[in-house]
Amino acid sequence: MLRCVDKRTMGVGVGGAAVVGVAFGMARYAYGLTLPDVRAEFGLSELLLGLIASGTFAGYLLGLVSVPVLSARRGPRAPTTVGGVCGIVGAATVALAPSPWILAAGAVLAGSAAGWVWAPYSDIVTRVAPRRQQPTLLAAITTGTSLGLVALAGLGFLGALVSWRLTWAGIAVAAAVATVVNLRTVPRPAARRSDGQPPRRSPWRRAMIPPLTYAVLYFAAITVYFTYASEAVRSGGLAASAAPLLFALIGVGGLVAVRTGRMTHAVGARAVGVGSVCVVGSALLLLGLGSTSLPLTLASAVLFGMGFMVGSSLLAIWTAQVVPDRPGDGFTVALVVGGITSIAVPAATGALIPVVGLPAILVLVAASTVIGAIALPVAPRLRAAGAPRGGRS
Repeated sequence: MLRCVDKRTMGVGVGGAAVVGVAFGMARYAYGLTLPDVRAEFGLSELLLGLIASGTFAGYLLGLVSVPVLSARRGPRAPTTVGGVCGIVGAATVALAPSPWILAAGAVLAGSAAGWVWAPYSDIVTRVAPRRQQPTLLAAITTGTSLGLVALAGLGFLGALVSWRLTWAGIAVAAAVATVVNLRTVPRPAARRSDGQPPRRSPWRRAMIPPLTYAVLYFAAITVYFTYASEAVRSGGLAASAAPLLFALIGVGGLVAVRTGRMTHAVGARAVGVGSVCVVGSALLLLGLGSTSLPLTLASAVLFGMGFMVGSSLLAIWTAQVVPDRPGDGFTVALVVGGITSIAVPAATGALIPVVGLPAILVLVAASTVIGAIALPVAPRLRAAGAPRGGRS
């Protein structure tokens, strides 16, 4: 996928994929994988479990809004290092937590890692790679999440055999390795200087309406799936080992995202966005209706992995197209909107589960996101400013 690129660009792909893979594929979603065991050990209610899940996304949002400040002072690589450290300390805290409150603090810190590491790579990529290679490189970095999910599944199997705490301890080790790899392979672009330069346009512009609408739908759906997939298969009567297998297949299905750049060039970002949200919605529907069936659950995981990873790669590519002068800031805006969605959804879901049940919630979210995706093309059809020739938004 990264053929015909120089060593420096290859290093960005490897280091970025490593850090994003651990932060997103492992630290951010491990809470959902271990949720049934956490509830059993600490005796937590559905509402409290949902609030902790919301807290992990609040940590993610805090990291996101801090990125521009740190990048302006220390350059775009600095936030990725901070994110790696948050992953190390947060995961280690959860692994050793003696109480639910310390566990919650560690989970929030680990969740913040994803907020620190993702957006900066939009700036790094635009500054070290030729324009024609940027969509492919962004997709490669984002697809590191798939490998992280496969690694998380492996740790989940070990956790099922020994203790759920082992899963989090493994994430702390992986975060340490990824942080070192990132420091060694990713160059350190200087902070942008504004002295004597005219002020740049704000990333908040009309062309951002379609990707921001997409971000709300996408993040609502993936947040529910990752938070409650493990709980759904456990409550459906499947074996404890089914949950890690679910996460492994999400990672495998997500490998299709390496083609996101080509898909976007062929049919346009808007069409790819509609497709990814519909696929994720279908996966939620399968999980809600078929959580007692292992084949249906595994099919749901593969479908979800495809829609999830294509959708995440698309968000980086789409915002870079519509805000070519400020790709990192545009991406951050979209992630902030998605982060706010991710905070609200688990808390609301946790409050509703005791009333209507988890399967009904999954089906309701699936239907809502698919309907929203079908309506997405109605959003203003504004051509992406500076979109590559042949690409469509």
